[in-house]
Amino acid sequence: MSRTNFEQLLQAGCHFGHLKRKWNPAMAPYIFMERNGIHIIDLNKTVVKIDEAAEALKNIAKQGKKILFVATKKQAKDVVAEKAQSVQMPYVNERWAGGMLTNFQTIRKAIKKMATIDKMTSDGTFANLSKRELLQISRQRAKLEKNLGSIVDLTRLPSALFIVDIEKEHIAVKEAHRLNIPVFAITDTNTNPNDVDYAIPANDDAKDSVEVILNAMCDAINEGLTERKAEKADEKAAAEQEDKPRIKKVEKVAEAAAPEDDEEPAEKSEKKATRKSAKKAAEEAEEAEVAEEKAEDAE
Repeated sequence: MSRTNFEQLLQAGCHFGHLKRKWNPAMAPYIFMERNGIHIIDLNKTVVKIDEAAEALKNIAKQGKKILFVATKKQAKDVVAEKAQSVQMPYVNERWAGGMLTNFQTIRKAIKKMATIDKMTSDGTFANLSKRELLQISRQRAKLEKNLGSIVDLTRLPSALFIVDIEKEHIAVKEAHRLNIPVFAITDTNTNPNDVDYAIPANDDAKDSVEVILNAMCDAINEGLTERKAEKADEKAAAEQEDKPRIKKVEKVAEAAAPEDDEEPAEKSEKKATRKSAKKAAEEAEEAEVAEEKAEDAE
């Protein structure tokens, strides 16, 4: 199944590359031709690369892992935020803080600081602060929210990065390489596709181009998440089916061990009285027998 097609990519302007003088020779295999000094990307190859990347992202999502979307350029930041939120994935669209991956524990501390400030707001601590202190803390909270608010739920390192414009986000690419995190990226004609694990040759400056590719990626991620839910539901149903015979067996054993538990109190009392009468009658018979033997001996 193809995630997208040639016509969709053409309409979105995915084929427009950069000026010929700005090209990176490593992109040569993906360039179809040059027109008016601008390189034209071969969209047939783009379709193939989109399918490869989408399938890999689907498998990552199916395993319940996180994919971090990165795009801080003006044309792409809003689209990336919207698409990442639609599949409940973290994203960075304001500024890539150096060490966001390689110094992840420090980033987590900053995120926890946001939670601490929120707690101070709710428990009334702010009431005891001066206006100046209140203003400083509020500004600090707003700054943290702007830069890190979109990765609050990222409690561990992501399993993959999806990047728009690897030239602009070169620090993110380097950090991912250092930690062996696979990188998926839209690579324009001025970039080196060999710097990433899954390169999608396309225009990374046009909003429509970025959107059509992200749609394909997010659809694949959604499929992975849906399949994961279905598998979990099947596993739960199978576990319940396995438990049923065991539960019945336990219930039978319990019934055998305590058969009186299901009887009415009146029935219990009646049975108890009957057992007592029988026991008393047996004792009296035994005493009578002993008395007879003694009488016979005396004779």
